[in-house]
Amino acid sequence: MEIEIIAIGGYEEVGKNMSAVRIGEEIIIFDMGIHLDRLHIHEDTDIDKMHSLDLIERGVIPDDTLMREVNGKVKAIVFTHGHLDHIGAVAKLAHRYDAPIIATPFTMALIERVAKWERKFKFNNPLQILNSGEKCQISPQITMEFVRTTHSIPQAVTPALHTSEGVVIYSNDFKFDNHQKISPPPDYQRFLELGEKGVLALIVDSTRAAERDEVKTHSEKIARIVLQDILEQPLKDDQGILITTFASHIERVQAICDIVGQSNRKMLLLGRSMERYCGLAEKMGILDLPKNASIYGSPKSINRALSLANEKRSDYVLLTTGHQGEPDALLPRIANDKTSFLVQPGDNVIISAPVIPNPLNKANRNLLEMRLKSKGARIYTNAHVSGHAGREDHRDFLRMLNPAHLIPAHGNLEMLSAYAELAEEEGYRIGRNIHLLRNGQAQVFNRNPESTKS
Repeated sequence: MEIEIIAIGGYEEVGKNMSAVRIGEEIIIFDMGIHLDRLHIHEDTDIDKMHSLDLIERGVIPDDTLMREVNGKVKAIVFTHGHLDHIGAVAKLAHRYDAPIIATPFTMALIERVAKWERKFKFNNPLQILNSGEKCQISPQITMEFVRTTHSIPQAVTPALHTSEGVVIYSNDFKFDNHQKISPPPDYQRFLELGEKGVLALIVDSTRAAERDEVKTHSEKIARIVLQDILEQPLKDDQGILITTFASHIERVQAICDIVGQSNRKMLLLGRSMERYCGLAEKMGILDLPKNASIYGSPKSINRALSLANEKRSDYVLLTTGHQGEPDALLPRIANDKTSFLVQPGDNVIISAPVIPNPLNKANRNLLEMRLKSKGARIYTNAHVSGHAGREDHRDFLRMLNPAHLIPAHGNLEMLSAYAELAEEEGYRIGRNIHLLRNGQAQVFNRNPESTKS
């Protein structure tokens, strides 16, 4: 039976992830994400009200029009986790396919929220919950399994398609973290069992493959220790404390809340995305907020909370959006004196997130830090660990799975090439069993690594 991997999006950039696997005449689609950088470039983009073809032209969502030329029927649309670069385009694209959407409970709840905001298209695909460790029969020929992994959002999974030609694994995104508070460790034993069974192809995240200064990604335990050290003295002082991180990083939010919960300060989670992700996680019992914590998402409620915090900053810790310096996000607005909270000399600003590497983010983040420093704030930028696997994590993964074919994804050409270089150290070869694809390209193969064609 012929297997074809179709690279739709995420093979030229970090973002707008979407891939398809065709097994004979049956197709499984993985992820439908947006390219957040393009939203920043096209500032007038209101994604909820725009047509998918306009968003494709702007490079915001994957160009799935190529699927018209693929012979076969889409049997399922599968999502690995709830980040917008993986689910953000679902309401624009999923309605084109007569197929169910399959995801873990938290990811599905986030997908439903994306669909709720949609104003252009109706979203009527059946929704099917699948937990990590479970399998579902997609067709008589295909079984799909969710293997437990870890990332910077709860309930991330690695889907494995069981076919007559072997297992096809789609691994975007993952890290190997044995010390998260919310998520259990990855299911290493199951990955080893899949490797013994026979992995035909691995589609794999290459985001950090080019980074050589940190070969193994640190656990969230390290971030918790760093945050504890940074906050220990400021929590006892009278100065203001502002923390910013990814709103979807529920593990990190939980750690911050636990640390602050040991003090006399009240925790304020501020921003629309904080309300969206953390409010949902709390409702689902994933996030356990202390009793003195509150979430505010609407502009009016945020302003009221900031006024209270400004009057007596020693009583509060602010957890805000805006770690990339996005002009309309809350922390940059605070830095620009556009809110009722005024940064004062000695206030502490903890940025628990890296700069996402593109020129616009770097410029925005630099400007944010300069403005905060000009007001006398103390800035801490080292309270973070990545949610993506490092080079040695990838090496371990390859040795667990021993796939016949490799297709690096989730990155630009430098990242994809760096992963290919790493794989060659493990005995793979470009053009033989490492396949570097660009958006819109496909690879057809079977179990024999010598028998491939583009």
